[in-house]
This record gives sequence, structure tokens and C-alpha cells, in this order.
Amino acid sequence: MSSQKTIVLKCSDGETFEVEEVVALESQTIKHMIEDDCANNTIPLPNVTSKTLSMVIEYCKKHVESDAEKDLKAFDSEFVKVDDHATLFDLIRAANYLNIKGLLDLTCQTTADMIKDKTPEEIRKIFNIKNDFTPEEEAEIRRENAWAFE
Repeated sequence: MSSQKTIVLKCSDGETFEVEEVVALESQTIKHMIEDDCANNTIPLPNVTSKTLSMVIEYCKKHVESDAEKDLKAFDSEFVKVDDHATLFDLIRAANYLNIKGLLDLTCQTTADMIKDKTPEEIRKIFNIKNDFTPEEEAEIRRENAWAFE
């Protein structure tokens, strides 16, 4: 690491990460904690696991270090190609909690693209959602909202 000021972030699972302040400031939540003098030696992040935080730090570092828009687009495209939906949803939760707009927009857009042009049944399968409607209830909903199923 360079001689820049560093911030220590502590995850929900107890692991700590020492990151350059400029990288940590990508998070508006952390930025406000520092500005309001709430950040002593370590900033606790009770809603973020170490696996997720390491990915968030990777994203923030890249966005701080790179000024080439083309490089960032390629990085972002690869970054969201995660192994499973749970990882993507963890990133969404972390980006929301940490208030990192670019990451939140990227992960939400990826989720939206996953379900675009899918049927309700396909979406239920993607997100492992149980259909709790009776066939009669579902038929009524389809009748009342026929425009959505065109």
C-alpha cells in the first residue's frame, strides 16, 4: 500500500481489511462516518461478510484507480459474472448498506437483465420463489392484469 491514510473495516464475521481512505470513501456510509468523527480505529460493518467486502473493495479500488471509461465498463461487465445469485444479492445488500451508487446500479441492472422477458414461472425458478397462489387466484390475476402478460 502507498503512504496514504488507511481505514480498517471489520466485517460481520470478524475479519478486518485495511484499505486506503480514498478507496473507502467510495462508500457514502463510510464517508459520513469519517466526516462525523464516528470512525475511530476500526469501522464495523455488521451487515457485510468478508467474502462480500473483499469484492466491494476490489470494485472500489478499480473505480478509484482507473480513469478510462472503456476499462471500467469491461471490468464491471466481468465483475458481475458471479458464480451464484446469492453472491449477486449479497453485493446488492452491501452496496445499498454502504451507499455505493455505482455498484448498486450495476448489480441491480444485472438482476433486472436476468429477469427481463421472463415469465413469472421462470422468475420464480431463478429466485427460488414458491408459488403460493391457487390456480384460480393466478387465473384471476392474469385476467385482471392481462396487459402484463402480453
